[in-house]
Amino acid sequence: MKFFDEARIEVFAGDGGNGASSFRREKYIPFGGPDGGDGGRGANIWAIADCNLNTLIDFRYTRAFRAQKGGQGRGADCYGKGGEDMELRMPVGTVISDGVTGELIADLDVDGKRMLIARGGQGGLGNLHFKSSTNRAPRQCTPGEPGEVRELKLELKVIADVGLLGLPNAGKSTFIRAVSAAKPKVADYPFTTLHPNLGVVRVDHNRSFVIADVPGLIEGAAEGAGLGHRFLKHLQRTGLLLHLVDIAPFDSDIDPAIGAAAILEELKKYDEALYAKPRWLLINKIDLVPVEEREARISKLVSAYSPDRHFVVSAINGLGCQDVCFAVMKHMEALRANAKADS
Repeated sequence: MKFFDEARIEVFAGDGGNGASSFRREKYIPFGGPDGGDGGRGANIWAIADCNLNTLIDFRYTRAFRAQKGGQGRGADCYGKGGEDMELRMPVGTVISDGVTGELIADLDVDGKRMLIARGGQGGLGNLHFKSSTNRAPRQCTPGEPGEVRELKLELKVIADVGLLGLPNAGKSTFIRAVSAAKPKVADYPFTTLHPNLGVVRVDHNRSFVIADVPGLIEGAAEGAGLGHRFLKHLQRTGLLLHLVDIAPFDSDIDPAIGAAAILEELKKYDEALYAKPRWLLINKIDLVPVEEREARISKLVSAYSPDRHFVVSAINGLGCQDVCFAVMKHMEALRANAKADS
């Protein structure tokens, strides 16, 4: 299935039914009085988070959603039937905003969360509501209210605890394959990852976290270069970023420290809050560096980067990956405990 993480749709909530103007007419009852019923309520449109969905492809080709109108009021005190509400199921992590003003309408960050995105119109009043001691034969009734019409922007931000970032071919997909059951594409050319991949890392019974791999970033990503800028939003919900740096690039003239600094600059341009997240350095492909050169290269990169923590790994053979997973799990458990205490 092709991955879609953005969509624009229009929603039309149901119009309310019109109230009726009617009078009771029966044999031997000359003064029956007004008996026009109210119109039915127009149907609402709801958005529901569904953990069984992982893409917005359902909204790729169907762009307009119309809810039922309310039934018309009738005589004999008959009220119109209310419209049946419409439910739109979306992946967990979908953010819904107004397509015109940009106002946030709903954030479906929990499975099963249900949010109203378009309200149906109220039904009109029948003439039985207007009778009084001085107005015994009212002929007025009111029309139903129109339902809300909205243009909405849907944006999927995947729910992950940890995000991977780095240059193309830094080894992010290889790392996520090494620590989880996810099987993203791995090849010896740039941009093999074209959409986010999620993997569940289990370090023990009932101890796990979700890790997200996004397409690699290049310099100028914040201005639209490459692919990664389109998917940086998927890292905004994470509690920790793992920055993978290739310590042994194909081109020996490329300085890994300069490439890492360029990625941080792009991150800062895109979102200051994302740049401020806790960030650990993963020095990858150490198996390609001669043993006698490793210490010097690692020291140079760490001193230039100044990370919160750093790890030396080789994702292709799993060297050091287990230590990273246990450290990340400990960090995530501390974050969850703090969040629980705050709530």
